[in-house]
Parts: sequence; C-alpha cells; structure tokens
Amino acid sequence: MEIKLASVDSIIIYFGDVISKENSNQVKSAYKVLKDLNSPYLIEIIPSYNSILVTYDIFKYTFEDIQVYLNDLLKNIQIENKNDSEIITVDVYYGEEVGLDLQRVATKANISIQEVIEIHSAKLYDVYAIGFLPGFAYMASVNEKIITPRLSTPRKKIPKGSVAIADNQTAIYPQNSPGGWNILGKTTFELFDKSLEALSPITIESKIKFNPISKDEFLQQGGVLEF
Repeated sequence: MEIKLASVDSIIIYFGDVISKENSNQVKSAYKVLKDLNSPYLIEIIPSYNSILVTYDIFKYTFEDIQVYLNDLLKNIQIENKNDSEIITVDVYYGEEVGLDLQRVATKANISIQEVIEIHSAKLYDVYAIGFLPGFAYMASVNEKIITPRLSTPRKKIPKGSVAIADNQTAIYPQNSPGGWNILGKTTFELFDKSLEALSPITIESKIKFNPISKDEFLQQGGVLEF
C-alpha cells in the first residue's frame, strides 16, 4: 500500500500497480473500512481498479497527518474475498439490430455469434470500478476467447442500455453517450437512480450475471430496437 498526494485536498491510496482480483479485493476491503467510519472529515471516497481517491478536510488534516492516519488504519486490514456478494441479474437482448459489433467480435474470435453470446453470458462478473458516467460499472474479466480491443474510431452515440466489451472488460452504458466499446446487446436495466446514495443499484460490491432474453421479451420490458 502506498499513499500519494493527488491535490491540495486529496490523496490516492495505491494497492499495487496492476489490475487484478487480489488488488481489487484490497480496494474493496479498504473502501468498506473508510465508508464505515462515516467521518465528516473524509469528504469523498472514490474506489477504482487498484486505488482509492480520498478527498479530505484540509482544516482537519495536513497531508502528513492524513497519510499517517490512513496508513495506521489500513496497514493491517483484513482482506475480504467475498463469495456472498449481491448477484444482480441483467436481462440482455443479444440481437444484431442492437448488438452492432456481435459479428466483429465473432469474426475476430473465429466463432459464431451464438457462441459469443453464450461465452459472454456464462460468466459471473466482478465490478472493479464505477465511472466515467454515473452508474457506468467496469466489470471483468471477459473470457479470453472474446477479448476484443476498442473501436479505432469511437461512435458519436451509444444508446442507453447498450451492453459492450473492450479488451477484457464489459460494461453497460447507463445513458446515451459517445463510446468506442464493442456493442453486443441491449438491456432495459436502469443503472442510474438519483434516489440512491451511490446513484446506481450496482456498486463495487456487486456481481453481475447477464441473462440472454428473446427480442419479444426485450420489447415487453420496454426495450427499443432503434439505434
């Protein structure tokens, strides 16, 4: 663990320099400890793949003070490797009308579109981080068979609910936005909820299971095929 200055009122706690399950578990365990403090002096706590950004009250702590405090707090932390995390099932319509890159992924992997769907939906994904949009959950790891790099030219608009992959990660776009991920399908699952403290039902504590559904089921759920 290493604590570095990020700005005049924030620090970054690093747990290794690679994206891994082990480092992610350290981040999640430390994040829980920090959140459970419910300290008014820790203004914002933002977890990522292998680090946590902490914004603090500069009238309470100097950088040296917060560095010592957090190091003492977290140096002997009990690392949790949870198997009882909440599993959230997300229904997905994997159709070429909405899965614009299904064929691209299938061609690169030298398999059929149906095999891409089966491979992508077979795994239980861990949430590693939340960003770049509220509710945008970075999930991993995608089966190496269908790992596909980002598009060389991002699209100007990715529709809300698009389920996509990029390299060994998968995600759901919580709202319309530009993006360069490979789109496999679409869901009606709502990822952004202003009534929740985390603004989303998905947190870094969640595990996600994608459930393939038919076009009719998707439309019955209020899904829209137009891209």
